[in-house]
Amino acid sequence: MNPTDEQAAAADAFHAGDHLALQAGAGTGKTTTLALLACTTTRRGRYFAYNRAIAQDARTRFPNTVQCKTAHALAYAAVGHRYTRRLNAPRRPAWQTGQALGITKHLRIGDREVSQRALSNTVLRTVTRFCHTADEAITPHHVPPLRGLDDPALHAELTAHLVPFARKAWTDLQHPDDGAVRFDHDHYLKIWALTRPRIDADFLLLDEAQDTNPVVEQIFLSQRDHAQLVMVGDSAQAIYHWRGAKDIMTGFDGTHMALSQSFRFGPDLAHEANRWLHLADAPIRLTGTASVRTELGTVTQPDAVLCRTNVGAMAHVMTLMATGYQVALAGGGDSLQALALAARDLKEGRHTHHPELILFPCWGDLQDYAAHDPAGRDLQPLVNLIDTHGPDAILTALAHLAPEPQAQVTVSTAHKAKGREWPCVLIAGDFARSRGNAANERTETATPLDPIDDAEARLAYVAVTRTRQRLDLGGLSWIHDHPDGSPPSYSG
Repeated sequence: MNPTDEQAAAADAFHAGDHLALQAGAGTGKTTTLALLACTTTRRGRYFAYNRAIAQDARTRFPNTVQCKTAHALAYAAVGHRYTRRLNAPRRPAWQTGQALGITKHLRIGDREVSQRALSNTVLRTVTRFCHTADEAITPHHVPPLRGLDDPALHAELTAHLVPFARKAWTDLQHPDDGAVRFDHDHYLKIWALTRPRIDADFLLLDEAQDTNPVVEQIFLSQRDHAQLVMVGDSAQAIYHWRGAKDIMTGFDGTHMALSQSFRFGPDLAHEANRWLHLADAPIRLTGTASVRTELGTVTQPDAVLCRTNVGAMAHVMTLMATGYQVALAGGGDSLQALALAARDLKEGRHTHHPELILFPCWGDLQDYAAHDPAGRDLQPLVNLIDTHGPDAILTALAHLAPEPQAQVTVSTAHKAKGREWPCVLIAGDFARSRGNAANERTETATPLDPIDDAEARLAYVAVTRTRQRLDLGGLSWIHDHPDGSPPSYSG
């Protein structure tokens, strides 16, 4: 390949031994650049991939002097293999695990009765949240909030009761041969991280650094005394903060450089991307490739429809199916199926074990919570979807989803679309203005002139940069009438 000036400059800094943070905008060839660096040295390196599929692809692009693995694969080789027997153990209901830990009765908090099943489920989620952090021990801030116990005093009462059980669960997980808690991959990653591992390599390459879990950040940064650290990512695509991920690029102690030439799209789309980068106060602006013709305008037959929320995506799936389209849903429909089944249980007077809805005794109680409690307003679209179509119609639609290769159109949330691209993209109508954290699916209506927060701008940037040929702004068209919607002029 003929490297761009920016890629050549990154290679020079890499050969000088600098710790590097490369801000790589959408479509700028970040993995190609990392492979370029690796191919120009005989030193031994490690490439940290975001998931197994990326690691497998990277092995075909990097020289054999670089091992391409996920953090979990490294952890499994170091300690996880000792727990193989527990990893392959049969699944067991959370309530049985809780019972084995000593959770044998319900708990009354305020006007809510928290069942033994809900307590057990929350204990296991507490352990999972702990495993994603760099913390040494389980503390109250690892306990997830429960719907219906939104008051801080009520949540404090819940944490005081559950933290001892969560610590007991973590102790149980230390035994390699057997235990009450089902062992999974995040557990051995955390166990490995707590050993303060030393990775034997001359340099480390971290991909998707803007969405790094603190536990992986801790492992990576602790190698800097003996290995050169290179991280690449796009701070403007940091859209998983609400899930515990962390952008570790901005404050990184090293040389900061940028890759701004996008090979995915042309100048017109780069200008649209820069509008949202400006609003997100991002440290990068993009230049489009002049030979790539990317247009903005109406798209009547999109290859992909990008939605802001899971519920919005389901509504769009049902609309498209009603008009005869073969529709795929990016990432599959498991999470929506679980919500629809939970809604059906509540509507039929049964409790549900879904962690989001576990404290509601019936559908009417959930409707009231979504309509009148500020903490529940993000559930209103789900309530509206169920009340409009009914859970059975949603379950039927999910059962008739097509595999992506056979589908006429793919529906995706912007979150699941990250890292992907399509020829023609339509932005769905649920990108209407919202207050609060757009990435966390807040839904309170705002006027088009209200301030645009960083999270909203970052999610919009991800959505508009998924196309190669034509983009229909659709639900984001309001930006043209917003006083902050015109960015400074950028070349490109």
